[in-house]
Amino acid sequence: MISQTVRGRRLELLRADITTLAVDAVVNAANAALAGGGGVDGAIHRAGGSSIMEECRRIGGCPTGDAVVTGGGRLPARYVIHAVAPRYRGSSDDARLLRSAYTRALEQARELGLRTIAFPSLGTGAYGYPVWEAAPIALGAILEHLGGETTLELVRFALFSDADLAAYAAALEELRRHAPQSDDR
Repeated sequence: MISQTVRGRRLELLRADITTLAVDAVVNAANAALAGGGGVDGAIHRAGGSSIMEECRRIGGCPTGDAVVTGGGRLPARYVIHAVAPRYRGSSDDARLLRSAYTRALEQARELGLRTIAFPSLGTGAYGYPVWEAAPIALGAILEHLGGETTLELVRFALFSDADLAAYAAALEELRRHAPQSDDR
């Protein structure tokens, strides 16, 4: 595990199955239709049970770059925050929409008064976002949020592979070099 502290709040990077983490909320790499799918989305729906999909159907959808909340079903997490990343096209809008998906998930957590949250690497699976491009965007959004007004005390990135963890670790190290507001080095 790799960690960083910002204003007494902790960011952790680890290789883990997000469906097993006991946090207030897990973030789902959802599609705009909230229709379930493969990868993280499928794993969360399988582990959490049908109540999550029932809530998603009632909500009806979520625009790219936004996030909505359901209960956690049978997951150890109380909530699932469904965030919709863009499909990677190599356009200048990709980074804005990816950052927005993280920011909106964090805003949802703040509105719920949550203290702990776990994220996957949004958009880097079926949506094709290169992990080495996505990692600094994701971490930048998280670190900015942790440096401001928030109820969050712990943000975990549950990463799928050693390669993803290495990409996030490298991005965090690069951000550390340029961000003196960190509590630890």
